[in-house]
Amino acid sequence: MDGAQIDAVVLEDNGLTMTLPGTGPAYFNAWWLRDNCPTSFDPETRERSFDVFHHAETPRPAEARVDDGALVIRWAGEDHVSRYPLDMLASYAIGARRPDPADLPRRPWFADHYPNVTRVSHPVLLEDAAERRRWMEALLVEGIAIVTDMPDTDEGLTRTAGLLGTIRPSFFGAYFDVRTHIRPTNLAYTSKALELHTDVPAEELAPGIQYLHCRRNSVEGGRNLFLDGTAVANDLRAADPEAFRLLSETEVPFYKEHDGIDMRARQRVIELDHKGEVAGVTISQHMADIFDLPQRLLDSYYPAFVKFGRMLQDEEYVMRFTLAAGECISFDNHRVVHGRAAYSATSGERYLRGTYTDRGELRGLYRALVSEGRFT
Repeated sequence: MDGAQIDAVVLEDNGLTMTLPGTGPAYFNAWWLRDNCPTSFDPETRERSFDVFHHAETPRPAEARVDDGALVIRWAGEDHVSRYPLDMLASYAIGARRPDPADLPRRPWFADHYPNVTRVSHPVLLEDAAERRRWMEALLVEGIAIVTDMPDTDEGLTRTAGLLGTIRPSFFGAYFDVRTHIRPTNLAYTSKALELHTDVPAEELAPGIQYLHCRRNSVEGGRNLFLDGTAVANDLRAADPEAFRLLSETEVPFYKEHDGIDMRARQRVIELDHKGEVAGVTISQHMADIFDLPQRLLDSYYPAFVKFGRMLQDEEYVMRFTLAAGECISFDNHRVVHGRAAYSATSGERYLRGTYTDRGELRGLYRALVSEGRFT
């Protein structure tokens, strides 16, 4: 069969070569072709209904030809004919990732960004698909947005977060209340300054999108601190490539040990996406465990780690503002680093209610709404 030509399709031992209009010669693996016959997918669920594991040997075409804009294969040893549209084959010919509507270019921002932070209205979000699209795109592109006109209710936060996904519990529970606690289990539950951090890095997969609904804020102090971790990491890459490499390749331990919890995870301080671009950061000094790395490696790792940590505190990057009652700040917990200045607990009341959803749900919902045309 090797080298046999059937209707301009050349069969090989493990697949076939054909000429695609506008593309030229293209090779397709026989396993891939049999596995991805259009009939392999349930027409209602789009889930795969064909099980390639039932084939013990490489599938063999008994006949292959191009007919009316499609590659047609009759498979040897089974009563099955596959028909592949040529445009479908062209989209997979070079092994490129399937286009992703949610893969929007990230736009870094700096300390002066606060006046330009995307603001969306809670009542409008509930009714207007265009407003939801603007909110989603702000989170995908800049990693941050403020929801205004929030009702002073627990349900208000639930409905807001529910627009982007399912409430994602952490070891704090489904929700958490940021105010002064008598016996605090986290620095956020005190009036002390809260250093810049990303949340719950001690979980193997930290929650993706965080929501902080401000219900009361009449205290002196307590300004919010927010920065774009990707902007800082990009600048570190330009200034010190070796420090960047260490932080993006080396996993370090984080932990949470309190009230019967012993949570541990290892994370890279700088996260890269499939294109090698900075996707986010993971940083938390109060949840960093003792670095159990080879001591010689720490000779180079600690200077890189401290350099990045000092950059995170630079005035060039940090937005400082006061979240008002009735506002909910939503942000990418794998990208946006946040903290808080100290405040006087006796000067008034400060209460924020928080929760999380997952980043994957945001992306999945955005893709579905784009493909279904429901944003228009």
